[in-house]
Amino acid sequence: MPSGRAFLAASALALTACLPQRAVVPRAPTGPGMHILFIGNSLTYVNDVPAILEALADSAHELLLETRTVAKPDYSLEDHWNDGDARAAISKGGWSIVVLQQGPSSREESRALLVQYAKAFADPIRKVGARPALYQVWPASDRPIDFPRANESYRLAAEAVQGTLFPVGEAWLAAQALDRSIPLYAFDGLHPSVEGSYLAALVMYATLYDRSLEGLPARLRLRDGELFTLAESVAKVLQAAAAQPTARPPRVQRSVPNAGAVQKPGAPRA
Repeated sequence: MPSGRAFLAASALALTACLPQRAVVPRAPTGPGMHILFIGNSLTYVNDVPAILEALADSAHELLLETRTVAKPDYSLEDHWNDGDARAAISKGGWSIVVLQQGPSSREESRALLVQYAKAFADPIRKVGARPALYQVWPASDRPIDFPRANESYRLAAEAVQGTLFPVGEAWLAAQALDRSIPLYAFDGLHPSVEGSYLAALVMYATLYDRSLEGLPARLRLRDGELFTLAESVAKVLQAAAAQPTARPPRVQRSVPNAGAVQKPGAPRA
């Protein structure tokens, strides 16, 4: 019989393997509206955060929002830069925003690489007339001490490219403060539960549209026809949590580290 640690690792692998990864270069967007390209890993494609965001915008009768995704398991921005699919997708053009995401990046070397490759991606993103954005993710459930540095890392990266920040990690803390009984993590303690993914999409919606989240539906029809449902009481708490970091101006940060001076052969995992 496998040990508990081995079973958890195998279960986490099974979770990401059976979910809708977006590993191919997507077609270019067409038509009017806002077009968003997501570049990330399983923290983006688990529960299909981009699809939830689309459904929220549609439910509120916003300007048409269309998303595409290049997301691969355990990928950092360095991995995406090196394999070329994300850059090929960006070069197709037609994007309004390109969202960048990797792991929590609380360690100094991971933070430096996050900033370095956010800067690298910012050039091709702006070349096609789009704006870079950073999807601030959360540390593992057994590493709550990493929240301040992880959140700061994404703020620094957004500041370095003069891009948009989706402060999901900060909303995660707000949700835990409001009601710790809401399970934001999936069983593996890293990936989001459906509640966690809904929270992430709420933060993105509030940031993009500068609208109140109050009254947004807890029941959504996703683009593949699947019904996404939360309890109304849970949705209200998550809406209140998402409103907290999106309602205040960014904090003044210290100077960005010299990312180019850091050399690391592997991808950042923390």
